[in-house]
Amino acid sequence: MSGPIQTERDPSKQASRKPPWLKVPLPGGDGYTRLKAIARGLKLHTVCEEAACPNVGECWSGKHPTMTLMVLGDECTRRCRFCAVKTHMNPAPPDPDEPRHVGEAIAALDVGYVVITSVDRDDLPDGGAGHYAECVRSIRELSPSTIIETLIPDYTDASLAALMESKPDVLAHNVEVVDRLQRKIRDPRCSFDRSLDTLRQARALHPQSFTKSSLMVGLGETRDEVLEAMERLRAADVDFLTIGQYLRPTRQHAPVLEYVEPSLFADYQVTGEKMGFRYVASGPLVRSSYKAGEFFFERAVRERRSVDSVQGNE
Repeated sequence: MSGPIQTERDPSKQASRKPPWLKVPLPGGDGYTRLKAIARGLKLHTVCEEAACPNVGECWSGKHPTMTLMVLGDECTRRCRFCAVKTHMNPAPPDPDEPRHVGEAIAALDVGYVVITSVDRDDLPDGGAGHYAECVRSIRELSPSTIIETLIPDYTDASLAALMESKPDVLAHNVEVVDRLQRKIRDPRCSFDRSLDTLRQARALHPQSFTKSSLMVGLGETRDEVLEAMERLRAADVDFLTIGQYLRPTRQHAPVLEYVEPSLFADYQVTGEKMGFRYVASGPLVRSSYKAGEFFFERAVRERRSVDSVQGNE
């Protein structure tokens, strides 16, 4: 690997105040208000709001809004140190009407690309994978031209097979952080290897789906560790990668140890593309569900759909 070797940063020291490149305007405008009203009216949760995404104002405005819907409730059974979503060991049962509401919302929004994600539901026998798949099928029925990305928990085996039977266009699962920081930042039930297994199995179950993952930086990782994580993701045949700055939701969450310079994000993007990723979105405000990246993902999926249609593939 090229570049200077960096040592792990002292976790007792936190980064100073946010640099100017991380400042964004407050959300507002007609588009934002409209999408918020639709979500409320259909009793839907969005990760844009639950996870306090800094890009919500940009993504929910304009002629082509991007929204990430969160299914299976808004309470997670895992306790990751980076995530703002509420934690509960016995969350409410899934809403049986949610799949229909999701399909209706996507049809009403008339979006070209949608991300469906979820909380972790370790309390359910299949982790909620079957419910998740019904949401995908509902979108297919009510908005057949919409490209569907599913950003899923670390499903494997039968649960993953149930989800992949719905044939999402893009199957995303995030490794979140470099291998060394997994136990410090993610719930103990998570691991880098388990996440790679999810991505590999998804590819094997439905090769026509693109696969995607995401990394956060600024938590004490080194450049070499980021490059190693990228190499392992490519070895798992992951197509798309996003890399963004970790931002601390509250004082109870893991502190930011570094605000990574935009030039290093640019370096990760160039290096990732040389590794063979189809697309790398890398920047301070990039998130797993990222509007600019999704324009590329949509084009790639529509091109594949066109080829499959000509060849008679599903």
